[in-house]
Amino acid sequence: MGAADRYMAAMTSTKGRIVVAMSGGVDSSATAALLKDEGWEVVGVTLQLYDHGAAVCRPKTCCGSKDIHDARAVADALGIAHYVMDMESTFQADVIAPFAESYLRGETPIPCIMCNQTVKFRDLFQVARDLGASALATGHYVRRDEGADGPVMLRGADPARDQSYFLFATTRAQLEFLRFPLGGMASKDETRAIAARHSLPVAAKRDSQDICFVPDGDYAGLVARLRPGAIQPGDIVHVDGTVLGHHQGVIHYTIGQRKGLGLGGGAPLYVVRLDADSHRVVVGPREALARTTIRLREVNWLGGDERGDIAVEVRVRSTRPPKPARLTLDGQGGATVVLEAAEEGVAPGQACVFYRGEQVLGGGWIVSAQ
Repeated sequence: MGAADRYMAAMTSTKGRIVVAMSGGVDSSATAALLKDEGWEVVGVTLQLYDHGAAVCRPKTCCGSKDIHDARAVADALGIAHYVMDMESTFQADVIAPFAESYLRGETPIPCIMCNQTVKFRDLFQVARDLGASALATGHYVRRDEGADGPVMLRGADPARDQSYFLFATTRAQLEFLRFPLGGMASKDETRAIAARHSLPVAAKRDSQDICFVPDGDYAGLVARLRPGAIQPGDIVHVDGTVLGHHQGVIHYTIGQRKGLGLGGGAPLYVVRLDADSHRVVVGPREALARTTIRLREVNWLGGDERGDIAVEVRVRSTRPPKPARLTLDGQGGATVVLEAAEEGVAPGQACVFYRGEQVLGGGWIVSAQ
């Protein structure tokens, strides 16, 4: 698309300029198509986040170089401007390095949330403003609505594709600037139909499922490369104190894990705790996984001016439905959640997200659970 064509597109837009975060997938591509149809002057921006040359292209992963190529092809098909922003150093500092450190602490990190917090909903916001846009749109399956006190975030209309868990850290100011055109879609088929109707080259592209910067799924290998010598062997210990075996590093385990413990036969055992300081993997029967009280840090609150004991529903894993709980904010960025019924596999490093019905009230990072 030449400069003259972009100028004419701007002249014929009726709603102003909007930046679309284009990953090269079908969701963000359909988002751009929808907004153009609505009369926006759409500008696509693709973030170059990691070393594409070191990535291994596999069917279920993001492959950076191919994604950039796909995003550019979609922009050409739609006749919109498209820019690629090099964010590799920022992504390394704000997402990859903390990911490795979190694993070494015995946590189970979620880099997609960290990426939304930093590179996407911080740095991309500035890019959008620098480009003179009045809003930033993404292909996330969440909804944005106007409430009595400003915009609110709602769960996606399709429960199977709702991504609100990954956006709990979105601030009120960011929500003012954000748009989520796909949040009301009843299914992914609708999204693909939009892409097909516009003859977009990614209409049949598979969804990416693995972490983009670990395309081979070897998290331990990545941590070993980033922190040589930091992975220490230790004991696998039963909750009763009995040493059952040995391991080559706590980063090879997650809370709730049953398979791959290498402990032989007997009653099923699960990982119930990771003690990184003493290099111990603690295992026990399934009932030892049950947790009712969760402590959180870095809480983002999107609800009203509420105090004391707050009735909410919480989600402690992205794949689980919200469950009733009581929330107490400590006023210093932390919170305590008490579940009505115990949850299994509550892991430090994961997120605990708050809801009231369809509305997202925020969330925080899990520090510990009892």
